[in-house]
Amino acid sequence: MPSSPQKKNRRSSGSRNSYVVGRFGIIFAITVVIAICISIMLVRTTVVNAGAWNAMGASTLRDSTVITPNRGEILAADGSILATNLYYFNVMVDFRATRFDITGFHDSIPQLAGALARLIPGKRDSLAWKKKLEKAIEPPKSSRTRNFVIVKGVPEETVNKIKKLPFFRSSKNANKTGLKVDKVMKRSYPFGQMARMSIGRVGQTDTDPEVHGRSGLERALDTLLYGVPGLARKKLFTRGARYDVEIPATDGYDVTTTIDITMQDILESELGEMLLLAKADWGTAIIMEVATGDIKAMSNLERDSTSRTPRYIEALNRAVEAYEPGSVMKVMTMAVALEKGFAKPVSRSYPIGRSFAYLGRRPISDTHSPGSLPVDRFIEYSSNIGMVKMSMPHYEGDPNRFRADLAEMGFFDRLNTGIARERTPYFPRLQNNVGGRLSLSRMVFGYTTMIPPLYTCAFYNAVANDGRFVRPRLVKSLRTPDGRDSAIDVSYVRERILSSENAAILRKMMRGVVWEQGGTAKALKSDIVEIAGKTGTCKIAKEDKRPRFDKDGNRLQLTPFKGGYLEGHYRVTFCGFFPYENPKYTCIVVINDPKVPYRGPALSSGTVLKNVALKMYARGMLEEDPGFTGTPGKTSGPTVYSSFNSRRNATLHADLQLADSRAIRRPEDRVEGCVPDVRGVGIREALTHLESAGYAVSFQGIGYVADQNPPAGTPAVPGTKVQLVLKHN
Repeated sequence: MPSSPQKKNRRSSGSRNSYVVGRFGIIFAITVVIAICISIMLVRTTVVNAGAWNAMGASTLRDSTVITPNRGEILAADGSILATNLYYFNVMVDFRATRFDITGFHDSIPQLAGALARLIPGKRDSLAWKKKLEKAIEPPKSSRTRNFVIVKGVPEETVNKIKKLPFFRSSKNANKTGLKVDKVMKRSYPFGQMARMSIGRVGQTDTDPEVHGRSGLERALDTLLYGVPGLARKKLFTRGARYDVEIPATDGYDVTTTIDITMQDILESELGEMLLLAKADWGTAIIMEVATGDIKAMSNLERDSTSRTPRYIEALNRAVEAYEPGSVMKVMTMAVALEKGFAKPVSRSYPIGRSFAYLGRRPISDTHSPGSLPVDRFIEYSSNIGMVKMSMPHYEGDPNRFRADLAEMGFFDRLNTGIARERTPYFPRLQNNVGGRLSLSRMVFGYTTMIPPLYTCAFYNAVANDGRFVRPRLVKSLRTPDGRDSAIDVSYVRERILSSENAAILRKMMRGVVWEQGGTAKALKSDIVEIAGKTGTCKIAKEDKRPRFDKDGNRLQLTPFKGGYLEGHYRVTFCGFFPYENPKYTCIVVINDPKVPYRGPALSSGTVLKNVALKMYARGMLEEDPGFTGTPGKTSGPTVYSSFNSRRNATLHADLQLADSRAIRRPEDRVEGCVPDVRGVGIREALTHLESAGYAVSFQGIGYVADQNPPAGTPAVPGTKVQLVLKHN
């Protein structure tokens, strides 16, 4: 009998229930298995392997990174920035960016290549850019570079221009354009090579990837400039782990130096010009303020051996290196003699002659001394024989007493100027025998000893400062990162090394070098600025050419000289102060191996000092007031540019497509005995042109020379002050 519909429905419903129950059973069983596995893993993680996991977690949270502080700035005395930090940018393309628009990039390559060639001139032309860009996307995406370099070390302005180029401007989403911009900080020197060795430079070493001072003030004051590094530690946050600042970095101090930019420019210009004329190897010069010891300018120039044309560049800071000083040592000897009394009375005369065989050994010679001289003219005539005959009777019993007397004056004290690699004078210990006395007889006039030019300058500065031995300094003040200034007071090596009376006597002796009949520097006479000082000439010793410093800049303990001298090669020095009646500045100039006719110290080193003094006078640095307001009723047209260099004018004509236009004028040629025409030229070129003609110059304003007084062509003798008005439009 067939089943009824109700029975069939009950059987069908039972089957479905069994099926559902079975599926739930399976799901439950799987869930139980998973739960058991989780429980097992939980037990293994939290109990069995708890130590290992805790250690791993702790190590992750111990990850830290050093935060580099911002390096402090180095400033000139007037606040001008000599060294600072500037941010630059490296621009790259990530061709493996997640959503990189390869089609859009490929279609934009021709326009992008041309735009890059115009924006970054000199790197490559548009065709080269096109080939480089096409080659970068040839491989499959997984093999393309993530750091395709567009340009490195550019300012933010250039970065913004790149972002507006074809393709890159299509989207601000870096995942589409692949554009990457890395920010890097670089040490920048706005005045370029000016005072380079005094300011110094920064860099890394093989063992230290951090950027620290490698030379000059950058090195000497590195602990202040560098600051204190901070620390960022990895921490866990809701959205993952990231570095969080734990100890903030402390930025470095800003250092204000004593450097005067104008004096530095004058000194470098004059020294460089003389080195070219004299075809010398190198030169070093310092300007020091008498009252404070402030180093207002320091220049170290050396022949560039890599250049085909003669030129001089900043190199080794020889101002703090030690050399045999030559006759500039006689001022130190006379200072000791005056203080110890064996130079008095200064009117006492000694027989001189041209030769004196001290202790019967190799004769000491004088090239320009008369038959006899009083003590107060030994410096004037630069008498070697006079210095020996005056000094040796006092020291023959103990040759080392001379060194001890100089030490008593503080001559060997470290000056601590803040200049890296500063050395102290070297005077050898002498035996109390014939050899020791012979060495001392040469020492008193500048041989068998080594003195850095900085120490000679500092000692002469003490003479100019009425006997007060002020400590030279290159650092004037410090500014903390929070803006607090800390001035560094003037200090003294010795409160006094000479009595006022003896300092005045010695200054008068040094004046005779320039102004008296027997003076060795009569060529430096000037009615505008009265100079006093001392010449020095020394044969150049044969140097050991091995490196004096290791790769990290540390001095090696090497004997600097092989022994003996190079025949016909001399190092010449002039050190002096000005103005004589009220000394404001001391200056030393050392030139190594000048060629004839500049081999004499007065014609080379002394001329540099004289020209520096005259230019400082002309620019109102010796308490002179130009007081010029312009020629009444006279106006100047808007000269675009002018130069005494015809090639420069021609180049500008071509660049501006001016053809035969006279908009750019060249001043009239100089007429002997008449004031040159400098209207329209830049101030530096005007100063060079006028001062080379013997005229003093003062100026006011900025820009090109718009007016001059006396007018161009006016008859005027050398020494006449020419006053300039500058205009910028």
